[in-house]
Amino acid sequence: MPHAAGNSRSCHGPLAGVPMGRRRLLEAGALGALGLSLPAWLRGQVAAAADPVISAPPGKAKACILMFMWGGPSQLDTFDLKPHAPAEVRGDFQPIDTNVPGIQICEHFERLARHADKLAIIRSLNHTDPAHLSSGHATLTGHRAPRVNSDADPPSDRDTPHLGSTLSKLRPGRGTLPSFVTLPWLTSHPAAPGGQAPGQTAGWLGKRYDPVVIGGDPNQPDWRVQELSLLEGVSLERLESRQALLAGIDQQRRCLDEAPAALDLDNFQQRAFGLLASPEARQAFDLAQEPDSVRARYGRNIHGQCALLARRLVERGVPLVSVNWHNDGRNFWDTHGDNFRRLKKDLIPPADMALASLLEDLDERGLLDETLIAWVGEFGRRPQITRNNAGREHWPFCYSGLLAGGGIRGGTVFGASDSQGARPALNPVSPQDYAATMLEALGIPANTTLADPLGRPLKICEGTPIRQLFG
Repeated sequence: MPHAAGNSRSCHGPLAGVPMGRRRLLEAGALGALGLSLPAWLRGQVAAAADPVISAPPGKAKACILMFMWGGPSQLDTFDLKPHAPAEVRGDFQPIDTNVPGIQICEHFERLARHADKLAIIRSLNHTDPAHLSSGHATLTGHRAPRVNSDADPPSDRDTPHLGSTLSKLRPGRGTLPSFVTLPWLTSHPAAPGGQAPGQTAGWLGKRYDPVVIGGDPNQPDWRVQELSLLEGVSLERLESRQALLAGIDQQRRCLDEAPAALDLDNFQQRAFGLLASPEARQAFDLAQEPDSVRARYGRNIHGQCALLARRLVERGVPLVSVNWHNDGRNFWDTHGDNFRRLKKDLIPPADMALASLLEDLDERGLLDETLIAWVGEFGRRPQITRNNAGREHWPFCYSGLLAGGGIRGGTVFGASDSQGARPALNPVSPQDYAATMLEALGIPANTTLADPLGRPLKICEGTPIRQLFG
C-alpha cells in the first residue's frame, strides 16, 4: 500500500533515500551494533517509565542504605552482651561504654561506639523461622515467605517485592541512575538446597523493578562497572557515530509499512547512550574520585568499599542501595563454629569501619537526616555456645538490629531481651515491624497496597512501624 503524503514528508535525514534491507535494519538496530555492555534492566526501566507512579507522602528520608548482614549476627556478641550470664552464654567479649551514657556494645565495635548517639538499637527482634532463605525473605520484604521454615525454596515470581523494588514503584529515582542497586551480589548459601535467598528481587511486581546488581570487588584496582563499560575497541566517538547511524536508520524505519518490533528501541537507545555518556552515572561509580584517606577509613576491603559506593549513590539520588554481606567463602555471619575468632578477626572489624564511616560522612555532609541506614541480619544466634567448636547455632527467637538517620531518634535502645538474650522481655519487634519502620521513615505507609498480577490489592508490608523511634 502506498504511503500517505504526510508520512513521506517525515522521511529525511542523512540516510533518506538510501535503500536498506530488513535484515540490515535489524542488524544495525540490535544492541550489538551500539557497542554497549548493558543488561536487560535498562529495557525494564523504559517499560517502567510508562507505569503511573503511585503517590506517597514525602518522608524525612529521601534514600535508604540497607546493610544486610547475611548469615545472622550473634546478638550476644554485638549489641546485646550479657556480661552477668553464665560462661556458656556470655562468651569471650566484653561490653564497652558508648558516647551515650548507659548504652554499651561489644568492645570490637570501637569506632561505632563513638556514634551511638546516632543509633537506635533494637534488642527485641524476633520470629520463629530458623531457615536462612525464608527468614531472609521476611527481613527484606516485610512479608513471610511463600513457604516458611525452608532453605529449599529459591526466588520465584511468588515472592513479595524487596523493599527496594517497592520503593522503585512508589517513588522512583530521577535521571540516569537506577532506582534500586544491590551490592555486591544476590546472597546465597552453599548449605541451603534452594541456594539464592528469595525476597531479593521484585517478585510478583515484575522484573522491571528488579535491582541493578553491581558485582565484583570495588577494592580491586581493576574493578569497573560493566554496565557503564564500552565494548573493547569501541570509543565514545565511535559510539556517537553509531548513534547517528541509528538515528538515520530510525528515520527510514518510520517510512516502512511494517516497523519491526525489534527496532522499537527509541527510548532504550536514548537511555543506553545517556547512561554511558552521563557524567553523573560515570562519576557516581568512580571510587577513584575519593581521597585515599576516605577509602582507607571505610576499610580497604569489599564491604567497606561497597559502603562507600552506597554513600556516593544515595547522595546522587538513588533511592535505595542494599549492601549485602559479601561472599567471603566462609559462611558469612553464620558462625556455627569458631564464632569468637571469626567475629573478632573477620566480621566485626570491617562492619565497624564501614558503618561508623557512613554515619560520620552522612552527618558531616548534612545528609543523615534524609538518609536512613538499616543494619540487620535474618536472625541471631543461640545463647548457649556449642562446646566442641565454640560456635553458636541459628536463633530467630531474639536478636538485634540497628536503624539510624532518616528521622530516627538516635541514642536509643528499643526493646529488651531476657537475662540470656534468648527471648524478648520488652517490646517484641518482628522483621515485618522493622520493615514497616523503614517504610515509615521513607514516608510510605505500610498499609499501602499494590496490585498483584491478578489485580488483587496487596499490602506492601505486614508489619506495624515502631513510631516511638521517631522524633
